Amino acid sequence: MPEHIHLAVALDGAGWHPAAWREPAARPRELFSPRYWTDLVRTAERGLLDLVTIDDTLALQTGTRGVPDERVDQVRGRLDALLVASFLAPLTSRIGLVPTVTTTHTEPFHVSKALATLDHNSRGRAGWQVRVSAQPAEAAHFGRRSVPGWDAARLGTDELPAELADLFDEAADVVEVVRRLWDSWEDDAEIRDVATRRFIDRSKVHRIDFEGRFFSVRGPSITPRPPQGQPVVAVLAHRRVPYELAARSADLVFVTPTPARGAEAVLGDVAAAVAAVDRTEEPLHVYGDVVVALDGPGESGADRLRRLDDVAGEPYTSDTTVFGGSAAELADLIASWHALGYRGVRLRPAALPDDLDRIVTDLVPELQRRGLHRAAYPEDSSLRGLLGLPTTVPNRYAEVR
Repeated sequence: MPEHIHLAVALDGAGWHPAAWREPAARPRELFSPRYWTDLVRTAERGLLDLVTIDDTLALQTGTRGVPDERVDQVRGRLDALLVASFLAPLTSRIGLVPTVTTTHTEPFHVSKALATLDHNSRGRAGWQVRVSAQPAEAAHFGRRSVPGWDAARLGTDELPAELADLFDEAADVVEVVRRLWDSWEDDAEIRDVATRRFIDRSKVHRIDFEGRFFSVRGPSITPRPPQGQPVVAVLAHRRVPYELAARSADLVFVTPTPARGAEAVLGDVAAAVAAVDRTEEPLHVYGDVVVALDGPGESGADRLRRLDDVAGEPYTSDTTVFGGSAAELADLIASWHALGYRGVRLRPAALPDDLDRIVTDLVPELQRRGLHRAAYPEDSSLRGLLGLPTTVPNRYAEVR
């Protein structure tokens, strides 16, 4: 078990509670401003966190996932996560930047070069949270395909209907193509020799010639290989099929322990998925998600959650653990997950900026006192290095050549 647990924070709008935008410290007028996102990520970097994820979808948010609504009392609309991360890259220096990019309606060639560009702009701090879209409203924005949508009766078990499982198979192909395109330039393909008039060595720029069930991609990329070789790939997973996508394709998996299925059982689910796909390379790193409302001056986190529920007019529910309490109690929960074998946790602040501020000022020092969090960033570390992933990633085409 590594000495320190890795800390990530998931950023989305005004926070993960739907009434967060109405809090006194909230900044609803700035949710679509560069200053707001800069302030959040610089705060996370001040707390020595490993990475931030930036949430995104291809349709407006809804009160109930997959069910369109006309509500006006909750935040609607987002900036593009990848573009936000690209903006933040030169304004930060150590923290990883992991935007959500959907695979279902985006071309893998575009995804590859955009994420490679982010890795260049951030000097090796880029990642990618892979997302599958099973929402008819998202498909309607593109008009090129239909998707079946959510059916609660059919999704009540661990198995997915075949047409939804296909979306995860497609996502695995997208990740494979993106990874091949990242390798399509060898690290020393750029010569840049004015005297010999040679900018690149064409023998070190490779076609990938991918032929799959869903698409074919010739390659090569138009963007040189990213500084990390392979930026970090992450998947949020709740059940067998997405667990297997993570085991086949990702470096990290964000999982969602709940009272109904606890942290230890979820680890067993991930282990079963790893075995099912016969993953033999670097172990899949597991991060547990938790929605966080921390105690503040004059109000406990639990009381604040209840007050936010009253404001919203309904109780807040989540796909993962919801925590309301002190920094010490949250540190106890994190330590217990770490002892089980979790490599990290991803904290979802219930309200921004309040809970992010308290993560940095209250939780981080508590974890440092327990020897569970770093005292400083390592020098000149890529995101892969920061997370304990291999920093030398062989190029598959260089080996062939």
